[in-house]
Amino acid sequence: MPHRHDIHDAPQVLDRRQGPHGEVVLRRHGELLQIIANGCFLMDTSDGRSERLLIDVARDALDDRPGPDVLIGGLGVGFSLAHAAADPRWGGVTIVERERAVIDWHLDGPLSALSADALADPRTRVLEADLVAYVNETSDTYDALCLDIDNGPGWTVTEDNDSLYSEAGLASCARVLRPGGVLAVWSAQPSPEFEGTLRNAGFQRVRTEEVPVARGVPDVVHLGVRPG
Repeated sequence: MPHRHDIHDAPQVLDRRQGPHGEVVLRRHGELLQIIANGCFLMDTSDGRSERLLIDVARDALDDRPGPDVLIGGLGVGFSLAHAAADPRWGGVTIVERERAVIDWHLDGPLSALSADALADPRTRVLEADLVAYVNETSDTYDALCLDIDNGPGWTVTEDNDSLYSEAGLASCARVLRPGGVLAVWSAQPSPEFEGTLRNAGFQRVRTEEVPVARGVPDVVHLGVRPG
């Protein structure tokens, strides 16, 4: 017979949906909320340091332009959005999320505790769209583009995201950036190859910021600046 704490420790599924890219699941494991896509663990509410760093290093890499606009790719558990909206230096905060379920979990579900203030901020807008299609098609431009839609350039959630990290995909990212704008890409591991692709796509001041973790390979944020 299982011990009582074993029963308690089993993840509890709060919502399960079929989206356009497969199954997405929100579950609770102890104190944590977790998002699972097609059986692949994406993120949970345990830390958020690297998601906040993603926003801060992009802002710090900008010049002193007033009220810069940031586009965040991927809503996730809301760490990046909440951190950006809490910073009065951002002029506008736009988030692109392709999974309706994730948006709903924030609007009136268990994740609203993390993002309610940010979503109520008049600078914030949420777009239900695929980021790859959006950067290819939109006429909007931004000062910073912060991407956190995969586990990294070499570990994408779905195959159609692969193109985003190619030279052509990064050129599309550059197209939505204003001159001197910053691209920041979250990754679960460093990628010298991706640094090279950024440079080949025309980005300058390419570098990688590490986020120390308790054990294992550090999370990183890859950075590049659009010339201009």
